[in-house]
Amino acid sequence: MESRFQRGREKIFNKLDFPTDVALDLPKIIVTGNREITIENHRGIMAFENSLIKINSRIGAITIMGEGFEILFIGDNTITISGIFKGISYEG
Repeated sequence: MESRFQRGREKIFNKLDFPTDVALDLPKIIVTGNREITIENHRGIMAFENSLIKINSRIGAITIMGEGFEILFIGDNTITISGIFKGISYEG
């Protein structure tokens, strides 16, 4: 039932030209080279290590692999991380 409701919401917001990430609370990931990542609409940090970061989102965990991670900014729904990134994967 929820997926049917979700599809209906998506159709309405698409017709209204409303940004999908805002309307559906989806994570928006902005990657700058392999040195900086900004994730909007996150739901907290699940794990933070030198070579792995897991960020919670509405669609599941976002895992970032690499090295030398550092949090540059963290707010209510935005986080910016620097380091050398080697991969991003989604769980869930």
